[in-house]
Amino acid sequence: MKKLFPSYVRVPLIFAIVFGGMEYFIDSGDKPAFIEYPMVSVFLFVFLFLLVAIEIVVSAVDRVTYHLLTDEQRKQLEEAQSVSFTDSKFVQNLLSKLTRSKPIEQEGELMLDHDYDGIKELDNVLPPWWVNLFYATIIFGVIYLVRFHVMDAYTQAEEFEQEVQLANAELEKMKANSPKEEITLDKVVMLTDEASLAKGKEIFTNACAACHKADGGGIVGPNLTDEFWINGGGIKNVFKLISEGSKNNPSMVAWNKTLESTDIQKVASYVLSLQGTKPAGAKPAEGEKWVEEAAPAETTATATDTLKVAVK
Repeated sequence: MKKLFPSYVRVPLIFAIVFGGMEYFIDSGDKPAFIEYPMVSVFLFVFLFLLVAIEIVVSAVDRVTYHLLTDEQRKQLEEAQSVSFTDSKFVQNLLSKLTRSKPIEQEGELMLDHDYDGIKELDNVLPPWWVNLFYATIIFGVIYLVRFHVMDAYTQAEEFEQEVQLANAELEKMKANSPKEEITLDKVVMLTDEASLAKGKEIFTNACAACHKADGGGIVGPNLTDEFWINGGGIKNVFKLISEGSKNNPSMVAWNKTLESTDIQKVASYVLSLQGTKPAGAKPAEGEKWVEEAAPAETTATATDTLKVAVK
């Protein structure tokens, strides 16, 4: 074993097995366990140090023991170590049991009488491992036949349906544990709370300030602080523009593949909160002046009030 697995193979192999086991069993999220948990790194370092120390101690003990042996014992040890692993008694006995083959010296006992063009045939038995594996497949086939075709157990289609149901149940469980609200153009409304506007400002600073300036005054992109809009103002138009991008301006890309719809709503709300701030050095107005349309209910109420005044 010492020749087959030298120390420079044993140490990395054992360390790799322990390292892989810790990474598999320790839940550390997206980061490796030895980075997420410093104690794991300490343990791995100490373990590697002990492995190297054990190898050094064992090597020293072997050298001391070798010098204590007699000449006859040293000769026997060298003869034993000169035998390769495949030629060892253990391997030979194992192969003999698995194959039941006879040595070349006994081939005459297996020789058949007939020959083909001078080629003679040996009457070797089939390898026991192959015969046992064949018997196992027969037993498996009988059990399968009885269970699925005689006792009417579940079919492959039924098993597929069961697996689909389990997968759907797991999916619903994941959705329940981590619900994500989906904001659409029909449902989007302007947010005014400080937390949402702060998140919108953070995203705007990281993603939008390069074109629109940190204060919204505009650089490559237009000024976002005045009343004039190229693609229309209001929360719905701004939300749609950020989400889908601009067809007329390729530099204004769609962010719906990068940002969640809730984050786009927060950015749009923050952009609208910049109205009227009048930052220094802002770009001139572009587009048309946007006037928010009055709600239908308000229009109806105004018309009714006018009618009442006229009657009075």
